This record gives sequence, C-alpha cells and structure tokens, in this order.
Amino acid sequence: MGTGPSRNSDGGSHAGEEREESLDQAGGQLYVSLKMENYKKKGDLIPHVYGSVPLVGSWDPSKALSMERESTSMWELSFVVPPNHETLDFKFLLKPKHGYTPCIVEEGPNRQLIGGTLQGDARLALFKLDNEEVLEYRVLIKADRVSPFDLAASWRAYLDNLRPSTVRGIPDVSIDAVPETGRENGSSASLELDLEHYVVPAPSTSANSGLVYAANLAENPRSLTFAGGCCDRTATIKEMEVVIPDSSKVYSGSGMVESKSVGIFSPLQKQDSHRGLFVDRGVGSPRLVKSSSSTAFSFDLKLDSQNKNSMPAAAGAVAAAAIADQMLGPKEDRHLALVLVGLPARGKTFTAVKLTRYLRWLGHDTKHFNVGKYRRLKHGTNQSADFFRADNPEGMEARNEVAALAMDDMIAWMQEGGQVGIFDATNSSRSRRNMLMKMAEGKCKIIFLETICNDERIIERNIRLKIQQSPDYAEEPDYEAGLRDFRIRLANYEKVYEPVDEGSYIKMIDMASGHGGQIQVNNISGYLPGRIVFFLVNTHLTPRPILLTRHGESRDNVRGRIGGDSVLSDTGEIYMKKLANFVEKRLKNERTASIWTSTLQRTILTASPIVGFPKIQWRALDEINAGVCDGMTYEEIKKNMPEEYESRKKDKLRYRYPRGESYLDVIQRLEPVIIELERQRAPVVVISHQAVLRALYAYFADRPLKEIPHIEVPLHTIIEIQMGVTGVQEKRYKLMD
Repeated sequence: MGTGPSRNSDGGSHAGEEREESLDQAGGQLYVSLKMENYKKKGDLIPHVYGSVPLVGSWDPSKALSMERESTSMWELSFVVPPNHETLDFKFLLKPKHGYTPCIVEEGPNRQLIGGTLQGDARLALFKLDNEEVLEYRVLIKADRVSPFDLAASWRAYLDNLRPSTVRGIPDVSIDAVPETGRENGSSASLELDLEHYVVPAPSTSANSGLVYAANLAENPRSLTFAGGCCDRTATIKEMEVVIPDSSKVYSGSGMVESKSVGIFSPLQKQDSHRGLFVDRGVGSPRLVKSSSSTAFSFDLKLDSQNKNSMPAAAGAVAAAAIADQMLGPKEDRHLALVLVGLPARGKTFTAVKLTRYLRWLGHDTKHFNVGKYRRLKHGTNQSADFFRADNPEGMEARNEVAALAMDDMIAWMQEGGQVGIFDATNSSRSRRNMLMKMAEGKCKIIFLETICNDERIIERNIRLKIQQSPDYAEEPDYEAGLRDFRIRLANYEKVYEPVDEGSYIKMIDMASGHGGQIQVNNISGYLPGRIVFFLVNTHLTPRPILLTRHGESRDNVRGRIGGDSVLSDTGEIYMKKLANFVEKRLKNERTASIWTSTLQRTILTASPIVGFPKIQWRALDEINAGVCDGMTYEEIKKNMPEEYESRKKDKLRYRYPRGESYLDVIQRLEPVIIELERQRAPVVVISHQAVLRALYAYFADRPLKEIPHIEVPLHTIIEIQMGVTGVQEKRYKLMD
C-alpha cells in the first residue's frame, strides 16, 4: 500500500510552482469532487476513499471515507484541500454496507492529484472479487480552485445540479408557482374570526422581545484586570467588493457598475413580481458566471443559460466545509474576533446579535461582548455627551480602559475554548483599533466589521430607538433632552471618525434598508470568515413575519409511530382547513408571501387548502430520519433496542438513529433554509415537522443547542416570528385543542 505522496518530475516544476503561488495569492482553496459510476449493482458494497493527509491521514481501510450515493449508479465524495496540502495520494476501495471487512482495494498504483491536476492517465477503478470476478467502476475526478466566498455559495444546488432523493426520487426543491384560482366550498366560513382569539402565551424562555435592548443580551463583564500585548500587526491587502443592487429594480448584467476591485457579486433575487420563477436550494443567489475579463463576476438570471458556472456542485459541499473547518492553519486563526466599527445608531449591535445567533446555531462557540455594557457597569449610566469628546482626556482614558477590559475578557474566554468573539463598540479611531490588534497579537485573528449608513431616515429611526431603549437614558425623564444629548454625542464621534482601511475588514454600506447597498471585503481568507460574509450579504432588517407550524395530526401520530409518510387523521384534516382560514386572513394583504412544506405528504396535504400563494417543497424540511427505527413507537424501541433507547435518552442532541440522523445533522441540512428565510422580504409560512421546527425555532429564539430536542412545538399551533429592526418577537396561536 502507498506510504505517501511523491511529486512527479516530468511536468515543468517552475510552471507548477508559479501556478500554485498564483492560486495561493488568490486566497483560493482546492475543491475536489470524486465520482464512481457502475450500472451493475453488486450486493451491498459501498465505495470508499482512503489515502494520505489531508484526505484521511491514514492508509488504514477502517478509516476510509464513505462515498455518498448520488443516484442509483453514481457515488460521490467532495472535500476541500487547504493551500498547504497541494498533493493528494489516494485509492478507492469497496466495503460491505454492514461491517468493516472484507475490504476490496482497487487494483493498480495509487492515484495522485498534484495542484489540482490528476497525474497519469485517467483509468477505471478495477476491483477483483473472491471469485476472480472483476468489478469495473468509471471514475470522474474534478478539481476546482474556489475562493471562500465561492465555497460558501456552493452550498446552493442550482437547478441543473439538484440531486434526487435516494428514497423517493424527488428533487431537493420543487415549486408550484401558479396560484390556485378555486377554493374549497365553505373554506372561508371562519375568515371573520378574531385572530387574537387563538393567542396563547409563549414559553417564558421564548424569542427575545424587541423591547429588550440588544446590548443587554451581550456577555456579562467578568473581569476588572488589564493586560495588553506589545507587537504591531501587519497585513497584506487584497481587495474585493460586493455590490448589492436595489432589489426594487430588475438587475441585468448590462447595467453593472464597473469596479476597480477583484470581483463584484450580489445575492439578491429578482424583484418580488418574479418570485417563483427561480428557486435554488436555499442559500442564495442566481448562479455566478465568470466574465470574459476573469476579474469580475456578472449575473445570469436566465434558467436556460448556456453559460456554465465553474463552481463545484452542491453535492458533498457541507462535508467539505466540515473538513475545511478542521484545517484552521496557524493557532491564532482558531480564534476569531469580529471587531465592530461604526458611528452610533448605525446598527452595529443588532448586526452583532444576528451574527451571534447564527454562529451559535451552527455550533460555533460564540459570544457577544458589548463595551457599552462594561462602561455602564464601571462608570454608571448617567454620562453626558461631554464624556464622549475626543478632547476630554479623562473620558478617553475611561473609554479605552473599559474597551481593554472587554477585550481581555474576550481573549481569556477564547483561551478557555471559545471560538468566535464579537467585540461591539464604536472603535472609531485607528489608535483604538491598533490597541485591540496589539492585545490580540498571537491570540486571535481580528476582522473589523464596519457598518456605514448614509440614509438619514434610518439614522433618525435608530437614534429614537436608542433613546427609548438604551440604559444610558433610562434615568432621563425628558425625552427631548435625551435626544439633544445623544445628537451631541454623535457629533463628537463624527468629528474624529476614521473609517477602516487597515488589516482584514468587512464594510457594510447602506445595508440596513434592505434596498441594496455594498459589502466591501478586504484581506479575508479562511472558511469561517467566508461563511460570515455570505451570511451578511444575505441578511437584512426588513420587517416581516415567519409562521412556523407542524402538519395536522397524522395517522402515525395517533398510533404513536415516529417517521413514516402517512396521511392526515380526521383531526388533522380539520386543522388543515382551519390553518387555511388563518393564513388567508393573517396574510390577506401579503400577496407575495409563500408556503414552504417538506416533501412528506402530511405537510403537503396540510398546505393544500391554502390558495393564492406559491407552494415550495423542500427536502431539507423533511422530518428527522429515524433510520431503522422509522415507523416504530418509542415503546417498541425501548423493548427491542434498549441500548439505542438509553443512548437517545442520555443525549438527544447528538444521538443519531442507526442509519438515520441526529439533531445536529438536521441543523446542518437546515442552514440553506435559514439563509433563504433571512433573504426573504415577504412573509413565509413553514409547514414542517417537530424536530425540524425545533431547530428552526431555536435559531430565531437564540436557544442553546442542548435545548433544541426539548423545545415545545405542539400540534395545531402556529408560532409567528416577527423579524424587524427591533429584533425578534414571538406570538403563538393555538387553533385547536
């Protein structure tokens, strides 16, 4: 068996070195897709891949990576190779579906990928069975260089890449974009009922109310010690600009504004009147097409485009991301500090809260440190605008002191195992930012996140919210006096404000309105920063409701059986009609709303009486896969599989049903749904299943991962999540007992 990679000497080493250097300078990573095809099914043999670092790190067949079935005849595995591992040494092998032995290793020498290029001639994978029969697989190997942004975008499956379900032969996403014109007789009988009649109290630990000041949700100060570093940080500059057009206009490539930067792209859909014409897997955008100049990206919104993007297929991208997350490079890169920058009333804290919620939900240990909270604890809440003058040395010293305290706390938390710290303050001077960079030297990687807003209406709205909600003005009985004081404070900051032009940074320019804007990205590399940028590109603050509900009671619910694909019970059919009445009244003025269901018939049937809205089926919204336990009752599992029952009872979050899923698996596949929900500007009704809705609700309510399996999501109840500039609010309607 092969022991390690060796570089061939017949390919012009200087050219290869130049190619690798240019690729590294571009900040890209190597995305590799391996496929094996065989139309003659042979027992339960599953194709696997094993080899050298970083693919597996061991030539031990028991540690081989399983390939996933893409179709009845095709198997696929995708992964990301970091820039410091340009050579891959690997082979294919077959393993029985149940058990580890015997393994059948492919005949012939090891396969090598060097710098993304397959060495030697392409060949079939030949496997010699015990009876001397030879099994042949056609092998397809593709390697693409992608930036972190392309990698994040590749989670989408474009229409030509949608993979059918291995169970029911259905696509990942399907849509009925044509509104129904008829309605069931009598379905509007209760339309005049008062919706508030159905309101029930939400759980006490429910979604954060918009009345809660966002900064109060930040980490509580725990330290009053100071420690700093001593070294200057230097950084090379690589620029990229993301231009987000006004969504009220139809965007076309011919109208694109030229940029002096490396690239331009936008994730926004066409205007709402075009809804339903283009549906992707859920994280985002029209497909990206490399322009002829190779220095900019243009958009192709045509479904029948002949231009093929050079980005990897979505298959395996999530697994690839997981591998990339484990290859973090230098030690300091394993901890990420997002340092916010911006004038007051520009939405920094709300951005920090959204990012914290998103990253926590994905499983990244994330905390929000708000310097204002430290200042109020140390110096009180009654500081006037004079405290914030740049020519007030006592005020400057006090503010720098609390910033250092917060930074110390954040770094100490990271050294205890925390991953992403969000440092929330104005940080409006280079001297302040230099201080933070010195403190972070060798301990964490800093990315500045600057929020810029030029819309006077939004600034005025934010100022008034600040006076109403901030503890700084809680003791000021005169609203107008508080308003005058804050305007003076703001003017003090404006006099000395220095925009970020150093280090690694993300600039959000006029993003708050939800009507276009820009994101500028400088010297950003790595998988997680790319994921953060992609989230910021797709999020906005446009107020709109999201309605979550389980399907009507099914026949399997009545029997107490999990999983399955049964139809509705008689009670479920009653709920189906009540839900239609409710939705049509609640969203009667929201003609651009949409109904999202899973692909299981109990959710599709529940949505069927709702008319006037496009209905979209997501395979990602299917119930948690119970594997071999599908169709069983919990009593049957306890009796026949006691070890599985006890394992699930001990840790419902991480427990994975045999040949099924865990709650963490569900979260992973729901990320495209979350990104698409963030992108939506119109209301969405999500009709899904208990485990899935627990995970979705936990995202909006910012509930810890460990609580997800225990969140209450009862049948025949609608959870309305209101998303807007003041945060997330919740209301629950119970339509039936």
